[in-house]
Amino acid sequence: MLIVRQLLAAFILLAGLSAVPAHAETFHTCGTIINTIPTVISSQGVYCLSHDVSTAITSGKAIEIKTNNVTIDCNGYKIGGLAAGSTSLTAGVYADSTRQNITVRNRGIRGFYKGIDLEGGAGHLVEDNRLDNNLSVGIYVAGDNNRVRRNAVYDTGGNATDTSFGIFASAELVDNTVAGVFPVATNTNALGISMDGTNQARGNVISGISPTGTGLAYGINAGYGTVLRDNTIIADSTTNGNGISGTGVTSETICSGNVIHKFSTPMFSCADAGGNFSN
Repeated sequence: MLIVRQLLAAFILLAGLSAVPAHAETFHTCGTIINTIPTVISSQGVYCLSHDVSTAITSGKAIEIKTNNVTIDCNGYKIGGLAAGSTSLTAGVYADSTRQNITVRNRGIRGFYKGIDLEGGAGHLVEDNRLDNNLSVGIYVAGDNNRVRRNAVYDTGGNATDTSFGIFASAELVDNTVAGVFPVATNTNALGISMDGTNQARGNVISGISPTGTGLAYGINAGYGTVLRDNTIIADSTTNGNGISGTGVTSETICSGNVIHKFSTPMFSCADAGGNFSN
C-alpha cells in the first residue's frame, strides 16, 4: 500500500509539473526583456515582457521587428495603445513583407489600429494571444506557411473610415475566438475572419459581427482552395450577410461540419461536404 501511495504521489507531482504553461519556461529562457515601447527589434532571439507596457503614439509601430527568427512572448502581460484614441494608425506588433519566422504569443494587445500586423514573408506563428478594442484589424498575417491558433479577438472596430476585421490572414486558422466586430463608418461591412490563399480554418468560433446600414456581415470570408471545417458562426439575431462566403466558384471552397446561426445566407459559394447545420 505504501508503494502504491508513493507511486500515486509521484504521478500527481509529474502531472502538476506538466501543467506549467509553456510561457513560464520561455520567460526563464528569455534573451531580452522589453521594458518600454515603442521599440525596434533588430537582432534574432526571444523577447519577453515582465510587466505591462503602453504608448500614446498615434502612428508608427509599438514594436517593430526588423529581422528574421524572432519570438515575442509576453507572458500574459499587455501592450496598450488606448491612450492614442480612436484615430490612431499605430500597429501593436509590426513586421514588413520580407520577414521570416516571426512568433507572437501569450500577450494582450489593446487599442491599436492593427493589433498584430505581419505584412508578409513566411513561417509566422501567432498563438495564445488576447486582442481587444483594436480599431481596424485584430490580427493581420500575410505571406506563406503561417499558422494562427488559439487566439481570442474581442471588440474590433471604432476606426471612422475602414471595414473591420477580427482576423485577416493567409494562414491555417485553428481554434480562434472572434467576438464583436463593429465598424462605425456608414454602410460598412464587418468580417469575423477573412482568409487569403490556399488554407484551412477549423474549430473557430465567431460571433457578434455587426455591419452598419447596408453593409454586410461575413462570418468567414474564404479564399481559393480553402477548407472550412467544424467552425461555429453565430449571429444574435437574423443578420444580413453570409455565415460563410466563398470566392464565387463553388468548387474552390469546401465546407464540412460547420454550424451557422441566423445569417440571411448561411453558406455562399461553398461546396457542401456534409455535416453542415444552419438555421
